[in-house]
Amino acid sequence: MAFLKRINSKAKSVKNTGFGINSSSYGGRFVTKSGVANVRKSGIGFFDSISWFHTMLNIPRWKFFFIIILFYFLVNCFFASLYYIIGVENLIGAEVTTTAEKFGQAFFFSIQTLTTVGYGHISPSGFLASFTAAVEALFGLLSFAIATGLFYGRFSKPKAHILFSENAIVAPYGDGTALMMRITPYKNANLTDVEAKITLGLHIEENGKVFNKFYLLDLEMDKVNSLNLSWTLVHPITETSPFYGFTEADFKNSIGEVIVIIKAFDDMFSNTVVKRSSYIFNEIVYGAKFAPMFTRDDSDSKTILQIDKLNTFDRVKL
Repeated sequence: MAFLKRINSKAKSVKNTGFGINSSSYGGRFVTKSGVANVRKSGIGFFDSISWFHTMLNIPRWKFFFIIILFYFLVNCFFASLYYIIGVENLIGAEVTTTAEKFGQAFFFSIQTLTTVGYGHISPSGFLASFTAAVEALFGLLSFAIATGLFYGRFSKPKAHILFSENAIVAPYGDGTALMMRITPYKNANLTDVEAKITLGLHIEENGKVFNKFYLLDLEMDKVNSLNLSWTLVHPITETSPFYGFTEADFKNSIGEVIVIIKAFDDMFSNTVVKRSSYIFNEIVYGAKFAPMFTRDDSDSKTILQIDKLNTFDRVKL
C-alpha cells in the first residue's frame, strides 16, 4: 500500500473535520458515494445503536413496503393463531369444516378486527375471544397510526434532489489545471443559495508514520444563487493547492479522498437540505473535460438539461 510522502508546503491542513488523524484506524473511504459516513458502530447492543424511526425513513422504498406488508401478515397470523387456540367455534358466523378453513376464517377475522373494518359476518363470543379481539383492535389502531406517520415522514421529508458525477476529473483550466466534479438537480425542486465545500483527505507518511491530513480546497465559485442546470465545481490547482505538483502517477499510487458537501435552501419545504458524496483517487480521471449537458430545444424556447450526460467527459492531454 503506497502512501504519499510529499505534499505542497504552501497548502495548509485543517483539523476540525470530524475525522481522526490516525490512518491505521480507518478502513476504506471516509464517506460513501451516497454521502454516509463509512462507519460501523460496535460495543453497544444492536437495538441501542439503531434509531428505528430514522431507519424506516431512510431505507429504500421497496424495503419499506416489504417491512410494512410482512408486519401486517405476521401480526394477523399471530392473532389468527390465538383465535384458533381459543376455538373457532367462539367466532359466531364462521362456517368451517376442515383445519385449513378454521385457520382461514380466524385469519380473515383477524384482518377485519385489526383494520376495524368489522363486516359483521363473524363476531366473537365468550370472554377470551372478545378480549383478544379488543386487544387486537387497539393494537391495530396504534399500528396504523405509526404506519401513517412513517408514510407521511417519508413523503414530507426534505431531500436534496441532487446528483453527483460518478467521477471527478483533472482538466485544463486557464494556464494550468483544476480538479472538477459536476452536480445537477434531477427533480422539479427549486434550490437556492446553494453552497459547496470540498475537503481533501490524504494518507501521508511522515517520519515513518502514516497520518490522515485534511485540506479545505478553494473553489473558483463556492456559492450560486440558484441551481437550475448543472454546476461544475472547480478547484484551481495553484501554488497554494495541496494538488500542486501532483502527477497522474501520484493519483494512481496515493491514497486520498475528496469529500464534497452541498448545502441548499429548498423553498418548497422552506428548509435547508444537504447532500454529500466523495471521490477516492481511483475515481478521479486525470486528463479529461466534461462534455456539455444542456442545450436549447428545437423551438429555441426552452433549455434541455440532459441528466444522463452528467458524467460524460472527453479525454484531453495535460
